[in-house]
Amino acid sequence: MKQFTIAEKISCTGIGLHSGAPVHLSLHPARANSGIVFVRTDGGREVEIPARPDWLSSTNFATSLGRGASTVGTVEHLLAALYGLGVDNVRIEVDGPEVPIMDGSSASFVFLLRLAGLFEQQAERRVFRVRRPIEIRDGERWIRVEPSRSFRVSYDVDYPHPAIQKQSIQDLEIDAGTFEREICRARTFGFLREVEGLWKAGLARGGSLDNTVVMDDQRILNREGVRWSDEFVRHKVLDLLGDLALLGTRVQGHIRVNRGGHALHQQLVAALAENSVSSVSGSLSRLTRFPETASAAG
Repeated sequence: MKQFTIAEKISCTGIGLHSGAPVHLSLHPARANSGIVFVRTDGGREVEIPARPDWLSSTNFATSLGRGASTVGTVEHLLAALYGLGVDNVRIEVDGPEVPIMDGSSASFVFLLRLAGLFEQQAERRVFRVRRPIEIRDGERWIRVEPSRSFRVSYDVDYPHPAIQKQSIQDLEIDAGTFEREICRARTFGFLREVEGLWKAGLARGGSLDNTVVMDDQRILNREGVRWSDEFVRHKVLDLLGDLALLGTRVQGHIRVNRGGHALHQQLVAALAENSVSSVSGSLSRLTRFPETASAAG
């Protein structure tokens, strides 16, 4: 398959989920093989931050990228939209510390990308074909990738909350159609009891019932409820796709996850990137183990 960029510039405004800061975001077409690059434009000079594993700065409650003192946080929902629709190359200009949260899902970004249109480029798309399994474990948490003829995801979550409990998606083949129908509208979520701690840590300042599914100890507080009965595991799949976008290649394999989060996702990304090669196809052949670090509920 060929690489894709967007056909024309498209922009939006919003606020950051954790910073609460207003932000303007612009997506620009980019040359083939340039990848996805974030650009901070608000510091008096432009700072380019490639969406690649080497520039990962944090997986604490979101996926953040950084270059020196310049960072861009909560990039995963936009990256999921790009990965889900098959956009390989784009320049993302942002004038604040976070990508705007919009409604807490990827739906607004999918709308913007469809509005801009996709442009097929001449360069061949790189594909990482998984030849042998790899598994990363941390207690009951684990993530595994194994060979498959297409890109598939299986994901399980288990939260001790009446609104979530055990939810599962099994053997979902991901393409642009299934991403738009089944995944992109799933929103981020969190628990009311954690809000005070997040505020003390300087996080979740832009969070609200307009962009987060919020739960107290017994129920969902959003008046409209959930978009699917299993919206929580669907959002985990969305986060996984956004984190996989940092590879800069498409994955041909079946990824299975149990009780995952951004940190676990990025450990797999690091293992895949380490085994990647510069040719069109790569293969994976070794077992890797990493400790899990903190990650957000949604």
